[in-house]
Order: sequence, then structure tokens, then C-alpha cells
Amino acid sequence: MTENKTSIFHGKIVELYLESVRLPNGAQAQFEIVRHPGGAAVVALDRDARVCLLRQYRHAVGGWVWELPAGKLDPGEAPSVTAARELEEEAGLRATHWESLGEIISSPGVFTEVVHLFLARDLSIVPANAETHEVFEVHWVPFEEALTRAVAGELKDAKTLVGLFRTRHRLEQT
Repeated sequence: MTENKTSIFHGKIVELYLESVRLPNGAQAQFEIVRHPGGAAVVALDRDARVCLLRQYRHAVGGWVWELPAGKLDPGEAPSVTAARELEEEAGLRATHWESLGEIISSPGVFTEVVHLFLARDLSIVPANAETHEVFEVHWVPFEEALTRAVAGELKDAKTLVGLFRTRHRLEQT
């Protein structure tokens, strides 16, 4: 239970707090907690069993990262709405078939961020509308090749790895 919370930083996307808490074992601890509104990511599979991956520049990690189309939840926005919006904005795609692949917690020791994962199929092309601060390339990769690249360590983004492997599991059940 949080006993004391001090705001350290309030930015456009995240807030940083110093929180004093009493742990379940009775010990007192102090944590730096980054509060994030959460996000949604999409495994978009086309009729040829290819997955849409973005090769996106990420300054925080010093270069290019392979990722699923994804983005931050807007205030009051349902994760499914975020997923559909991001798929259109980043990949120029709309899907008529959606399935939840559950949630992941990106870094539970520091962040409150929860990422909601979705499988999107029955895709159609729409105009893309990427934001100016986003730099990426859209690629269509055979799904099995994406899994091989994930196992080999070429794909490193956690939401992308979990999304791909949960999709493989879902596809094996159908």
C-alpha cells in the first residue's frame, strides 16, 4: 500500500513518482515508478500468412527496432480502439476480424504500462497517417520467418515477441 507519493516529473506521455510503500512482508520500501497510460499492439496477418512488421527508429535504444504496429492509449480510449487506430495510422490497414491476445506488463519493477495485444485479420488497405515524430518502414514478413527471427534473437521488442508467439498458439488451436 502506498503511504507517500511525490511527483518528480510530469511529461507528455509519462509521469515519474517517488513512492514510499509498506510491502506485504511488512518492510518499508521506496520505489521510482513511471506511470504510463498503457498501449495496444497488433499482429496483422494477411491472407498469405504474412505479418506486418515495422522497422522503426527508436532513439531510446539507439537505433532501429522491428515492432508490431502499436501505440499509446488516449485518455478514455478502449484498447481495441487504440489498436484499430494505430493499425490504420502506421500500416495503412483496416481489419474486419479482431481477436484479443491478452495483455503484457512491459517492465513491472518500474512501469505501470500494460500493453493489450490483438490479432487482426481480413485486412484492407486504407491511407496511412503516421505522426511526424515516427520514423519507420512497413514490411510484410512471412509469419514463420518472423517466428524464426524471434527465436534467433533478431526481434527484441517484448510486445512483438509475445504477440507473435501468442498468435502461433492461437493459430495452432484453430
